[in-house]
Amino acid sequence: MRIALFITCFNDTMFPRTGRAVTELLERLGHTVEFPQGQTCCGQMHFNTGYRPETLPMVRRFAEVFAGYDAVVAPSGSCAGMVRDHHRVVAAQYGDAALAEAVEHVVPTVYELSELLVDVLGVTDVGAYFPHRVTYHPTCHSLRMLRVGDRPLSLLRAVKGIDLVELPAAESCCGFGGTFALKNADVSNAMLADKMRHVQDTGAEFLCAGDNSCLTHIGGGLSRLRTGVGTMHLAEILASTEGDVR
Repeated sequence: MRIALFITCFNDTMFPRTGRAVTELLERLGHTVEFPQGQTCCGQMHFNTGYRPETLPMVRRFAEVFAGYDAVVAPSGSCAGMVRDHHRVVAAQYGDAALAEAVEHVVPTVYELSELLVDVLGVTDVGAYFPHRVTYHPTCHSLRMLRVGDRPLSLLRAVKGIDLVELPAAESCCGFGGTFALKNADVSNAMLADKMRHVQDTGAEFLCAGDNSCLTHIGGGLSRLRTGVGTMHLAEILASTEGDVR
């Protein structure tokens, strides 16, 4: 397949290694991965904070840049959810018929990484090797908007050498929520404290998730407490092999 990588702003700026991991993984599985240079923000931050008309240029840009690919993969449940759930809304309310049609063509090709691997490519064992104790946090957008279910866990269970342990109260939010963590800092920190306690209870070496935004929030707290627990995006674990343990 010819697959476009939608890296997302957060990953492009702070976690480029996640994009490299996605590329290495998909190429190892025999697919062509392209990085459209014209890609920009999906508009999630603007949309979620009430600047919906200002989201229109980003929706238009996305539809233009990612047209024509067999699939578009995003290593982020929140950004994939924005495109899939809200780009049609923006196009219908603030765009024109041509944009609505363009969005309608591209949106069905957009997948979060675990969806692409399990549902489209039909694989769970991607040949990964990661000999560490890991626990998995299902992020809110992937869980509640995309409804990825146990797809990430099925991929992790197939990783050779992994010791995958269940995270207590896994479906509870970590307290990040984008600007929620800034506007409601006290509530966010209380939710983070609960999540960190559950992570530590697992005895895991690494916390895994499909969104680096949530991993940054939880990982920052774990680091401040000097717990020694690391964080890794799902793509980075899946891209690891016996010859290249990350």
